[in-house]
Amino acid sequence: MEQNLLSLLERDKIIAIIRGIPKGSGEKTAEALAAGGVSFLEITLNTDGALHMIDEIKGKFGDRLRVGAGTVLNLKMAKEAVQSGAEYIISPNLDEEVLAYGIEHGVEVWPGTMTPSEIVRAYNLGAKAVKVFPIGSLGVKYIKDLKAPLNHIPMVATGGVDLSNIKEVLGYGAAAVGLGGNLVNNSLIQKGDFEQITQLAAAYTKLANEVEAYAAK
Repeated sequence: MEQNLLSLLERDKIIAIIRGIPKGSGEKTAEALAAGGVSFLEITLNTDGALHMIDEIKGKFGDRLRVGAGTVLNLKMAKEAVQSGAEYIISPNLDEEVLAYGIEHGVEVWPGTMTPSEIVRAYNLGAKAVKVFPIGSLGVKYIKDLKAPLNHIPMVATGGVDLSNIKEVLGYGAAAVGLGGNLVNNSLIQKGDFEQITQLAAAYTKLANEVEAYAAK
């Protein structure tokens, strides 16, 4: 299951991050993202009603979406996320208790890392992939620099990825990207413009697939 989930992520290359969306809009947001070709959805636990949203979206879209919990900062949050049905856990930090809990319960944990030392430590402790954050501040070429000595470790580049640089980030070796407000735009959701969310998702998915096609040549 664990390897299968990572293989699916490496194929699809995009995690859409739901953070702070208006209450009650989770289902429509998930539907809009799925319609645009997104299959990985991260719901951050600092979003109002996040645990209920994980359960709700997993119940309705479990055959189309892989639903995980984000901004999981400690063991208590990890346990609550898994109990709500989260299929994977993503953090902005490396919490060794959270990682150990995930391994023990067969739930993927992709911890937040920035330095080579953090990345290698997380991998050695059992993380199958790591989140590299914040790419927007570090610069997209940071992934290229990391992948030179650490090409055996799958990395999810998060923070600052948009339509103008997603192909560059993936081309530098990121296994996937985490897309927050540049894809899951809260002002569009507030206005009920879910069609625009679908169009954005389709645009990102198309670019990600082009990188895959290029790499296969």
